[in-house]
Amino acid sequence: MKYMLIMRATDEAFAAFADADFEQMIETVGRYNQELIRAGVLVAAEGLGDASEGVVVDYSSEPPVVTDGPYGETKELFGGFYILNVASKEEAVEWARRSPLTGPGLKTEVRRVTTIDEFPQDNEWIKKERAWRESTGQL
Repeated sequence: MKYMLIMRATDEAFAAFADADFEQMIETVGRYNQELIRAGVLVAAEGLGDASEGVVVDYSSEPPVVTDGPYGETKELFGGFYILNVASKEEAVEWARRSPLTGPGLKTEVRRVTTIDEFPQDNEWIKKERAWRESTGQL
């Protein structure tokens, strides 16, 4: 099963990282990433650029409204993610608990990634996606 570890932080937590030793942070996260690789569970891991450089597309109206970041009432920002291929939710949670990115205002959300097999296989769009995934080596 695949699980996504969604790394979240408050504005204050992001601000605190501005003063952190960048080389030390890379080394600490690098060690954690290496553990995931050695365990054979890491599928993907990426950090995200600054929220001030992003946009939000709000579909509440027609046409959708596009708003530049930073976002008005942000309580937590999505700063990056890991995708792990593990045996259970409990294992994914255990990896999340071992994250070196800890402290006030930091959280990790653990969510299962659904698979294409969970959708109706006789649907034409699912068939097209399955064919694409097979042609690109994703299945």
